[in-house]
Amino acid sequence: MTSLVDWSVAERSARALSPQPPSITPEQAHATVQELRRATDRAAGQVAELTRLVEPAVTAATVVVDRPGWIAANVASMSAVMDPLTAKLVEKKPPGRLTAAVGGRVTGAQAGTILAFLSGKVLGQYEFFSANNGQLLLVAPNLVAVERSLKLDPSDFRLWVCLHEVTHRVQFTAVPWMRQHMLDEIQALTDAIDLDPEAVRERVKNVVSELAKAARGGDGNGLLTALASPETRAVMDRVTGFMSLIEGHAEYVMNAVPATVIPSQPDIERKFAARRRRGANPLDRLLRSLLGMDAKTRQYTQGSQFVRSVVEQVGLDDFNAVWTSAQTLPTKAEITAPADWVKRVHG
Repeated sequence: MTSLVDWSVAERSARALSPQPPSITPEQAHATVQELRRATDRAAGQVAELTRLVEPAVTAATVVVDRPGWIAANVASMSAVMDPLTAKLVEKKPPGRLTAAVGGRVTGAQAGTILAFLSGKVLGQYEFFSANNGQLLLVAPNLVAVERSLKLDPSDFRLWVCLHEVTHRVQFTAVPWMRQHMLDEIQALTDAIDLDPEAVRERVKNVVSELAKAARGGDGNGLLTALASPETRAVMDRVTGFMSLIEGHAEYVMNAVPATVIPSQPDIERKFAARRRRGANPLDRLLRSLLGMDAKTRQYTQGSQFVRSVVEQVGLDDFNAVWTSAQTLPTKAEITAPADWVKRVHG
């Protein structure tokens, strides 16, 4: 079978291009790993109290990784999700001889470039595509780099990040239908892709405006949105509502902990919000915009505001009706109009 992405090329490219990690002694590295493991266990109790979601017995491994480890885990995850989908695309429109010969390596190198960029940014991730029981990844060098650059209390910051990632673990284990819902939406995106050359050429025009927005430092929606058909955009809007909820919910939890748990939380939240807004440098901002990462930042902010507003209106237990089914998830429009969700779900 012809693969549209050569994942071995992706992993090699990502490893070669990944930025250098911060300098750290073996003793400091060992201490960081141990503290992150303890912080994950501690976070679980806080998340249970703040969400009132009942997590089943934890079977997901907590894995503290370096940047190459994060790359390897995400290559496995992306290939597990994308290979069955790209196989269907190949069935719809088989590639030509040249594309079949070199296309996988080219797209593999492109995927590797993106993974290399992200490998220096991601702090943690709950990954459930490539591992049966899921795994909670914590990227130690990135955590150390951020806490140093922002002059944060390391113990407080590590627990703060663990709260976010453990919340994602709870979301996808305490709400058992969500994993399949995510897979179904990915399948829907694939089914909606329009391979007609004329339609694609027309939508490429939108890329120019996205590039202009990114170059001006604006918050474009990324190239994927620019190239999407109307059918694909409809699915993407559903996914945006869903992702805004789960990211915003995790953001709400990590910033709702009592001061006795994370004394420097206000300082962390303030500095981290400023870091997200400005990016590291102009190239960083450009890449973030093109990849749609500015849109992801909006998901954190708008999703957290949605959760906070609904909890204030109806209380935490009635907010948790959001996890009942796919039909009770907020739409993209409801994320910025929480009262509309309350009215629809609670009358």
